[in-house]
Parts: sequence; structure tokens; C-alpha cells
Amino acid sequence: MNLLIPLYVHPAEDPGAWHRLITAAPRTYGVVLNPASGPGEVPDPAFTAAAGALRAAGARLLGYVDTDYGVREPADVIEDVRRHREWYAADGCFLDRVTATADGLPACRRLVRTVRRLGAGTVVLNPGVHPAPGYARLADLTVTFEGHWSTYVSAFSRPAWTARHPPERLCHLVYGVPGALVPLAVRTAHDRGAAVCGPVTGEPPNPWAQLTPALTRAER
Repeated sequence: MNLLIPLYVHPAEDPGAWHRLITAAPRTYGVVLNPASGPGEVPDPAFTAAAGALRAAGARLLGYVDTDYGVREPADVIEDVRRHREWYAADGCFLDRVTATADGLPACRRLVRTVRRLGAGTVVLNPGVHPAPGYARLADLTVTFEGHWSTYVSAFSRPAWTARHPPERLCHLVYGVPGALVPLAVRTAHDRGAAVCGPVTGEPPNPWAQLTPALTRAER
């Protein structure tokens, strides 16, 4: 099972969740590091230690970077990528809130090329919806759904272009999943063409603030 884990809680606040994540590291696609809605202004020793333990356990580390749907200055985005690499030795980046429209594609392409030149080995794009088809060709992984379980069950639709991409290139992040249904959420993502997923039981405003215990035990 390939899990993408955005655990947006400080290691000092919930060390148990980080320990479980380290234990489950070999089963993850990647772990998104997010010290302060990005890398922060200075290195965080707790995240440095957590990142080191995850890396030693075999996890791929992805630095969280907000693009604000193309509004944020590219130079600021690139600086965040650089800090994640220098401070936490991130293997790649998780570019959040990227544009999804065809007219935003050229700027996103330039950004991805730049972060790859900086050494980002893995680039994940998160528009949170199915974007214009060209986006999936830019990234190693594209999040084509981010939303509540109720929406995932009742209103999900899959564009035909997704079938032209290997399931390993697509991801669904689903929150508000009843604990007993986490294994079902994993299987549903696979059935819908996404080999990578991240179902959690949490609810807004920050559903990623804790690690769902059942997630690391979900069926393969």
C-alpha cells in the first residue's frame, strides 16, 4: 500500500503519532513535512530529528510548500523548497494549492522545472481536484481529489484522461473517513485509479493534525 501522509502536527505535541509514522515508514509513498505552513523562518530541531528518524526508517520526505493557486511569488515558493532541502534534507516537495486550469499550466511547468533544478527528486502537485490533463505530466504524483469522505462517496467523477496515466502517478486525499472504513477508502482509491492515497478520520479545519491509527494498519 502506498500512503501519502501529511501529518501537520508538531512532533513535540504528539510524539506517539510520529513514532507510529516512523514505524510505518516502509509502507508510505512519502511523508509531508510542514513545520510552519512551510519550512518556517528558522530550522525546527524537533522536525530535524523527526525527519532524520523517518529517513533512517526508509521514508521519502516531501517539504510542504504553498503556492496559493499561483498567486504567491515564484521566488518565495522556490525559497521554501530550498529551505526544506537544506534544513530537513527533503527528497522532494509537496506543492499545495496549485492551479488546475489550462491557463495556469505554463507557470506551473516553469515552477516544476525550477524546483527540479534545485534537486527536488520527487514533485507532488496538489490542486485537490482533477486539473487540466497537462498537469499530471509535470509531476511524479498529482493529487486529483482532496475532500470529505461523504463527497468522495457521493460526488466523485473520474475524467477519461486519468486512465492514460499509471495509477502510481495519481493520489486521493480523503478526510472524515469513519475509522472502520479506512481500509475501504484505500480500496476505493485503487478502484478509482489512484494507487497512492491518504485517508484520515480527522475533520476540518485541520484534518491532518493527527495520524489515524487504522491508517498504518489498513489492508493492502
